[in-house]
Parts: sequence; C-alpha cells; structure tokens
Amino acid sequence: MTGGPGIVPGAVFGVVGAFVAFPLRLAAREVERRHAELRRGVTRRTTHVMFGSALLVKPTKTDDAEIERRAKAERDAGRALISENGFLRLLGLMKVPEASSLSRQSLIDQSRLTGDDLDMLSLFDAFEHDAEPYSFRDLILARKYAGLIASGATWGAIARSVHRSGPVASLTAKSLNLGSQHGRPDAIYLDDGMSELDGQLLFDLGSPEDDTLEELFAEAEAAEEGGRHDDAAALYQRCLAIDPKDAIAAFNRANCLRGAGRVADAAHDYARAIKLDPGFVEAWFNLAGLMSDEGKVASARRHLQKAIALDKAYADPVFNLARLEFDAGNLNEARRLWVRYLELDAESEWARLAQKGIQFVDLHMARTAG
Repeated sequence: MTGGPGIVPGAVFGVVGAFVAFPLRLAAREVERRHAELRRGVTRRTTHVMFGSALLVKPTKTDDAEIERRAKAERDAGRALISENGFLRLLGLMKVPEASSLSRQSLIDQSRLTGDDLDMLSLFDAFEHDAEPYSFRDLILARKYAGLIASGATWGAIARSVHRSGPVASLTAKSLNLGSQHGRPDAIYLDDGMSELDGQLLFDLGSPEDDTLEELFAEAEAAEEGGRHDDAAALYQRCLAIDPKDAIAAFNRANCLRGAGRVADAAHDYARAIKLDPGFVEAWFNLAGLMSDEGKVASARRHLQKAIALDKAYADPVFNLARLEFDAGNLNEARRLWVRYLELDAESEWARLAQKGIQFVDLHMARTAG
C-alpha cells in the first residue's frame, strides 16, 4: 500500500483526483528534483498512484463504488497505492507519526473492520498512518469506525467526515456517532450530539490556477467517460492552455478527437503527446491504430514497432503488428509475433485468436510444402 521510505529515482507517480492539502505543481517540482516523475492520470509507465482527497471532499466528488473500482484496478495492475498524506511523507513534507507496531491483519482482528474498509480508509488518511505498521491510536480509530459501519455508515461517509474534522488524532478521545440533528443521516457527529464533523478545515495552499486546472481535468475525464467526446476535447484543450507540457491531457484529447471522428486533429495530438513524452507507449500504440485505420500501413508498422521497443511486456501492439503483417502476407513474421503474444497473454480471447492465427499459418505452410 505504501511507496516505501522515500522517492525512488525513476519512479513514475500518477494522480487520481486532486490534492486538497498541497498544490500539485509544487509536488511535481519536488518529485522532479528527486529524478522521478509526477503526472495527472495513469499510464503503463506509472509505478505509484496517489488518490487525492478531492475525490471525496470537492463538490464534484466521485461515487464511492467508482473509487473502489479504480483502486482495485490499479492494485491489480501491480501499482503501489498511496494516500495524499502518505505521498507528502515520502517527499518529507509531512511529519511521520509516532512509532507504530500493529500489522494490517492485527488491526483487522482487533477492530473487526473488514480489510477492504481498512484499506479505503487508509487510502484517504482516516488514520494517523496510511499503511502498516499502524499505531495504538489507529486501533482506537479503527474500532470507532467499525462501530459506525455496524450502524450503517460507509467508509466514504466516514472518510469525508474525518477530512472535515481537522487533525485525525484528535478524534481518538471523542465518541463518534452516526446521524444528525439537521436531517443528514450519513453525517458523523461527536458525543455532544451537536458538533457535526463538517466545514472545510483543511489547509488550502493551492492557487486559483491549481484549482481550475484540477477541476477542469476531472471534468474532462468525466465527459470522456460519458462519451461526450467534443466536450471532453474542449476541456482538455483548456487544460493544455494552462499547462502546455501535460502529455496525458494531449493524449486524452487525441482519444476524444478520434472518438468524435476528427482524425487529423487526433493524429496531431497523439504526436504532441509523444513530443512531450517520447516514452509514452500508449500514444505510440494509439497513433499506430489511427494510421492503420487510415490505410497507412508503413506508418502503423513503425509506430507499433516503437511501442514494442519501449515496453516489451505490452501485449497489444504485438498482436496488432502480427495482424498487420498477416494482412500484408508476411506470414512467418505474423506467426513469430503471435507466438510472442502468447508468451505475454495466454488466457484472453485475443490469445485464442493468436492461436488460430498460428494454426492457420502452419496449415498454409504445410500445404505449400506439400
């Protein structure tokens, strides 16, 4: 769950959502100083993913189920998940809490929180520590949270309330209850029955420009996910006007333009993303697909070969290059690539297609030899 004791040179940090307590541009500068990278969004090169608190507390907050889905997807992809505070600790910009010794399993056993709830609450800094080893204060909080969940609260409601409460350690000495005297059944309140954990008490060190950019990017992602390609492309363009060096915004805009049928503009923005980040393997791959759709086989081949050279574990360009070579009549090369694809992916529907392709080539060669 954590990224280790410090920033590792060469690491690539991706951000999902926006930071609340610290402006992203300053974090990016500090990460770059340590010879690593920080980008909005996630690509194949991303090694660590930070989940910004704005997913919970901004007006455009994300649905809890969607946050859970995204966290699981990133974890399953082998990326380290880091909370906002955990990331600031990696940078040395936030004090590390007192010594701790409780393991994740010990906290689960002693608090009766589920592992999933513990992980999500940790990811959004509802404890002193963002990962194991946890402290005794964390155990006290975990027991309180387990009681709230047993009463019908969700991890998301708890995390939002905690973020509005100020220092999390201050909650250890207070009784937390579910409900509200103001008609809000999901609010968490203190033992006096009146003091709801509400009101934005977090430090806001960001400039209006930071807020605008993060909110624009989130709005663009939502429009893209909703299939509103033209709207999303316009929003990503506004992001690029603020930060012209954002390769992911250029790449996302290219995808939206392609979805809207604006092929020439899409090709331009894929090329822009590649110029900003020559190692952006997805941009090479998607540009190859665009070239293939346009019948520009030689260009598609070059871009697929580049994608494969950049990321030898990326199966998709291997499959597409095999299919391109097959269509061009280069059967031996197609077979070689399909064999390579099966080394990377032996289970999917595409793997079955690769197997059929190999069988077809073998049968054709046998007939030709006969």
